Amino acid sequence: MIQGVGHIGIFVEDIETSLEGICRLLGAQVPPVKDNQDWQMKVALVEAGPVQLELVEDYGKTSWIADLVKERGTHIHHFCLISDDLDKDIATLEARGVKMKMEAPIVGLRGKRIIFSEPETNGGIPVELSEP
Repeated sequence: MIQGVGHIGIFVEDIETSLEGICRLLGAQVPPVKDNQDWQMKVALVEAGPVQLELVEDYGKTSWIADLVKERGTHIHHFCLISDDLDKDIATLEARGVKMKMEAPIVGLRGKRIIFSEPETNGGIPVELSEP
């Protein structure tokens, strides 16, 4: 069952600069940056009340994320819904006509199983589903 919004995904040009700015705004401590060398991406989670802000920098510059940042600059990309039964929720959403961007869930940057839906089936809004 979908439990609510877990995080808002923000794709950034420079994670250190973006973290400094958002943490100053929130009065929060700068969190550690995790470097996923396999994906050539850095990720950091900023606590913002009940919802986290997930900042992602693609330093490999070869993925679709890098293409979006090159085109749009730093920007809010998606929100993530937390699911306590990812496979069941995928089946439920697909039965409602929501299409998934991938054939099956993958392990994301935070080490959780995730899947993205096709934005066109959500009124143009990118949505990620993730295990807690």
